Amino acid sequence: MVGYGASATPYYQIFNPILQETKFDAGGNYVRQYLPEIARLPNEYIHQPWLAPPLITNLGIELGRTYPEPLTEHNFARKRALRVHTDFRNGK
Repeated sequence: MVGYGASATPYYQIFNPILQETKFDAGGNYVRQYLPEIARLPNEYIHQPWLAPPLITNLGIELGRTYPEPLTEHNFARKRALRVHTDFRNGK
């Protein structure tokens, strides 16, 4: 039998992009290569630049101007998606 990516998990998997980034690019090398506008941030903020304290953002990074603010809050979006999937599965 050949697997095609099906999962035995009984619920929808919704990956957290920030956790995936920190897991697979802990040092921020990929982010720094493709997002030079935040390349000077320390590792602890490279995956979530909106959490950097104002003192660090004096590196020329201004949220909403030189780098966009987050488009969504992941936990909220995850819960909403799970609710929609569950409703769909239940025929609502």
